[in-house]
Amino acid sequence: MKSKPTKSQANGSKSKVKKGAAEHTSLSKKLRDKIDGETSKAGPSYSSAGAQRKTGPGSILHYIYRSTLGQSLHSQMRQNGAGDFIGGMKFCPTDFSRVYAASGEGKLTLHSFEGHTPTLLSRTQDCSHDHHNVCFWYCCVDVSVSRQMLVTGDNMGELLLLGLDGKKIFSSKLHKAKVTHAEFNSRCDWLLATASVDHTVKLWDLRNIKDKKSFLYEMPHEKAVNSAYFNPLDASKLLTTDQHDQIRVYSSSDWSKPQHIIQHPHRQFQHLTPIKATWHPLYDLIVAGRYPDDRICTGEKRSIDVFDSNSGELVFQMYDSTASGIKSINKFSPMGDVIASGMGVTLLIWDHDESLVSGRHKPIEETSASADGVRGQRRGQQRSGRDRRGPTGDAKLKKKLASLEETETKTKTGCTKQKQTQKRKL
Repeated sequence: MKSKPTKSQANGSKSKVKKGAAEHTSLSKKLRDKIDGETSKAGPSYSSAGAQRKTGPGSILHYIYRSTLGQSLHSQMRQNGAGDFIGGMKFCPTDFSRVYAASGEGKLTLHSFEGHTPTLLSRTQDCSHDHHNVCFWYCCVDVSVSRQMLVTGDNMGELLLLGLDGKKIFSSKLHKAKVTHAEFNSRCDWLLATASVDHTVKLWDLRNIKDKKSFLYEMPHEKAVNSAYFNPLDASKLLTTDQHDQIRVYSSSDWSKPQHIIQHPHRQFQHLTPIKATWHPLYDLIVAGRYPDDRICTGEKRSIDVFDSNSGELVFQMYDSTASGIKSINKFSPMGDVIASGMGVTLLIWDHDESLVSGRHKPIEETSASADGVRGQRRGQQRSGRDRRGPTGDAKLKKKLASLEETETKTKTGCTKQKQTQKRKL
């Protein structure tokens, strides 16, 4: 996994040199000497067991930091990277310096940010990447600590269950086509969700899984499905995203039918990272990147949309005119106050401020912003012709959004000033 400074970081380094090359060189030398001294001896272990000792930096941030100081780390990072595209990644729940990766070269591996050689856990059938042979590769990965189990699926519909040591537990073709997502339920570890290009999402009881007909529930979709995430709060809901224009919310009260179907443009494109709606870690809020379709509705922006999963309503949008690309990947931070967005080779960080809370009773009209500003737009309705939320639903949502801000700033009466969300490009 290779990392390099962004353009902004490079420009920042140049400006510092111009201001005072002697001071910058002296500081860099001190920092380099300090890191070299620290990395020449074994450091304390950060694993949950506390028994292992390790050498070198403890996280990817140390690698990036050392790289900004001019140290060459390409050989170490290249040794630790996957040999092809990444189909899925999952941090080890007991050791955040390790990550499981399912790659396009047909390998399921455990990687370490400490420079250790990756551990090969499973490999698909050998094949060459040409049109004469059928190639198999892994497309997703998840881990369950309580069951001491890994799950992955391949591009032909095969599902594989492994022990954490890589020992095979179960394997069967459970879908007709590529398994795009597989996930354990965090509150009920025998419950597994899988999504597939065959237009279905299925729930499985791992205690009784036998073949493709042994599913608990089958959830048919109109299009291929990219993901099926359980909500992190209590794992009682399932969020699915298809490859065209539907986001669905299912509830444990009745898994057989969707609680809400949200119309949302995010069509699939060959060279675009698949768009997957994801959950807020603490509230029933959904975030997803928008890929407008001018054939259906002209003038829409490539915004990041936030929905209330209890009502299906669009409650907030984020848009930045200086970053107009499609934000395929959007994830809340563990505290839910920051959103990280992947847009091509650019990473956007959106800070939460009072704009999510203040003025929420009226639609906020978009105003001009500076080049570094971010514009947030809250819509009172998702599309023309849709009913607005009722008083009860609005009050409930108001309470949720207000809770996101630990210390809410009081606004002056009659002031409807829009506040900008701050953005940093990494």
